[in-house]
Amino acid sequence: MTHVPSPAEELALLDRELVRLDARRMQLLTRRAWLLSVLQPPAALPAVPPAAAPFAPPSPAASAAAAPVARRSAQNVLLTLGGLLLTIAAIAFTLVSWGHMGIGGRSAVLALVTVVALAAPAVLLRRGLSSTAEALGALALVLMVLDAYALHRVAAPDAGGLGFAAAASAVLAVLWAVYGLALGRLRLPRPAAVVSVQFTLVLWAWSADAQASAFGWALVLTAALDCVIALWGRGVGVRTTAAVGGCVTGLAGSLVALVQSVTAGTPAAAVAPGVLLLTGAAVALLGAWRAPKGFAVAGGLIAGFAVVAGVGGVLRAGASADWTVPAYLLCGLLLLASVRAPLPRPAGQGVLWASLVVVAGSMLAAAPAVGVTLAGPVSRLSAVWAGAPEGGVRGALGMAGMEWSQLSTVPVVLLVPAGLAGAAYRRWAWCTRMAGPVVAPGEAWRSVVGASALVLGWAGLLVLPVVLDAAYPAAVAVQSVLVAALLALAVRGMRRGADPVAWAALVCGVAGAVSAGVLSLAAEPATYAVFGTLLVLFGAASAGTRAESSPAARATRVVQALQACAAVVCAMVLAGAVGASLELATYRAAPVMLVVPAATVLIGTRLRGGPSALPVELTGAFAGAVAVVMAVPDGRFLALVLALCGVLAAGTAVRAERRPVAGYVAVALFVLATWVRLSASDVSAPEAYSLPVTIPALAVGALRRRRDPAASSWTAYGAGLAATLVPSLFAAWVDPSWVRPLLLGVAALVLTLAGARVRLQALLLLGGAVLALDALHELAPYVVQVAGVLPRWLPPALAGALLLVVGATYEQRLRDARRLKDALRRMH
Repeated sequence: MTHVPSPAEELALLDRELVRLDARRMQLLTRRAWLLSVLQPPAALPAVPPAAAPFAPPSPAASAAAAPVARRSAQNVLLTLGGLLLTIAAIAFTLVSWGHMGIGGRSAVLALVTVVALAAPAVLLRRGLSSTAEALGALALVLMVLDAYALHRVAAPDAGGLGFAAAASAVLAVLWAVYGLALGRLRLPRPAAVVSVQFTLVLWAWSADAQASAFGWALVLTAALDCVIALWGRGVGVRTTAAVGGCVTGLAGSLVALVQSVTAGTPAAAVAPGVLLLTGAAVALLGAWRAPKGFAVAGGLIAGFAVVAGVGGVLRAGASADWTVPAYLLCGLLLLASVRAPLPRPAGQGVLWASLVVVAGSMLAAAPAVGVTLAGPVSRLSAVWAGAPEGGVRGALGMAGMEWSQLSTVPVVLLVPAGLAGAAYRRWAWCTRMAGPVVAPGEAWRSVVGASALVLGWAGLLVLPVVLDAAYPAAVAVQSVLVAALLALAVRGMRRGADPVAWAALVCGVAGAVSAGVLSLAAEPATYAVFGTLLVLFGAASAGTRAESSPAARATRVVQALQACAAVVCAMVLAGAVGASLELATYRAAPVMLVVPAATVLIGTRLRGGPSALPVELTGAFAGAVAVVMAVPDGRFLALVLALCGVLAAGTAVRAERRPVAGYVAVALFVLATWVRLSASDVSAPEAYSLPVTIPALAVGALRRRRDPAASSWTAYGAGLAATLVPSLFAAWVDPSWVRPLLLGVAALVLTLAGARVRLQALLLLGGAVLALDALHELAPYVVQVAGVLPRWLPPALAGALLLVVGATYEQRLRDARRLKDALRRMH
């Protein structure tokens, strides 16, 4: 296709047009710089004539454009300092130099200066000197305040100072407002008028020796006036000042009313502060009507708090002290109906948040009772199986003689919001339609509401037996039933995808299980009943928990494993209870505890490959460790328990996936059981019992190495050598004779040399370690003797020298260590 004009001609045309545009832009920038220099006071740089050098370099224009900013900043600083100094001089003239002039002359001087200061800004504004006009206008405002003071001293010296100040603040507010409207370009007078009017009603109430309620009304009415000015005033400064003043005065007035409402003794006495609080709420909603979103939400929040405090104060004054929290809670719940009120959405959200905060505060008031119910049984752990407490469940919680304030209303405070939240969760679509635009519907919020309903309902039912001081068996039964219901809900929720309701049910169920378990320790039958029930519940929950959605599969597997581990812990408690019921000594009850790891070995075989298999087996191993600790006081039982643990480890090692770890553990346990048994039997020559085991073990290891040269020396010879070397080393350390240490040292030396010769790691390391410890035993007395003779400064000096040498040859030592590690790694 042929271009008209050609591409080369069109490119040249575009280049010429761009050059003309650049030239025109430079002319406009130069003209702009000249105009700025004309509008500002003379600068250091000469003004550029409009017709001179249309293509002048850009640096003068840039300097001229930047000069006004610097000159304006300096000018503002100078004007501010000048106005401040004049203000200080005027105050000093009025207050300090009052006696050097006559009253008439001094008043005339102040009046004349004030008139000049008020008139000067009008002239300056016409000439474009706005900053100077602002400075003189500020001075005029201060002079008017001094004129008011002078007027009081001259014309009405007998009048009360507070009353005159109240009238003066109102008059000054009017005068400054009129002055600001007349000189609309001045920014200070109208905000100053708003500030002045803040003191009028408060000073009037103060002058009249009014009561606190009058001060509250003065503050709230001032806030209402500020609200009107903030909504319909002219100018950002006026509206901002009025908004700040309204917030301060409104909050102060509401605080005064709140104190009166809380301290009122009768409903009649609480009515007046309640009306004041409702008036403050109306003012806050009026301010939130046309305010920005953040201020509107804050206004709705304050209004909601004021309504709850006003109405709740009347209800509180007419009820007993136990019903204080329910009274405010009722008002907070009724406040939820305001979501259908014709309020702007931000204000409605603020009211809704106020309701939720009141409900949350009520829950905090009930939290101590819930905490005592959960943790109270811990205080009686020293009296395990002391028998069911007399006088109800409070005895088991350590609350028998304690007067708990507001305890009787805790179930009401918890269960009423729980019921409403549960109803909202079940009928979420209807609730969001009723809420209209105030609440944004969402499944996440629904889950939060459902979880809150579940937690509150569980807490209320948990505290109910304590409030009623029910019998101990009834309280234990209630807690067990609650745990069963919560675990059932958790399993059901986990199958649907682990939503917040399911997590809340799981957390509450575990907390309730711990509390019920500790509570059941007060009586022997209760312990068996509760922990047996918990064992079945956690086992069933672990078996019934399945993940149906992939995002929640990992969390569900974790929950399933935790539930299985909880079941094993309950079995451990039952095993310990059996030993206690049989009145067995602690070490005699250790074999009973081994029933738990034996069961976990069988269960692990059944759960092979499942998410709960390894956690269950590890928890069972922990039960085995507990059994070992229980058997420590008696060497014979300890050897028996170690041998039984070795049998269990060997049974676990039958499975291929557990063999690498369980096999070594089994060998170690068997060897340790042998050593403990020898020690418990007071055997002075352990070699007589260990060598018959070591020699066949070494022969079997040699056959293994011949058939499989790649087999590790630890697998072939480690257990056999340790079976003799370790007991002999312990015997040598307590043997006063020199024969056994000498023979043991020779045998260890032979093993070390043989391991280095044939490159077998087990022989080298075991022989070297035993040789070093045996030599240390032989040298220990001489080392102690020499250390007593040497001066005390010598060991630190030798240690410092050693550190210096090692530091200087650090890289070489590091290379040597790496070579040693590589050499050991190459051994079998």
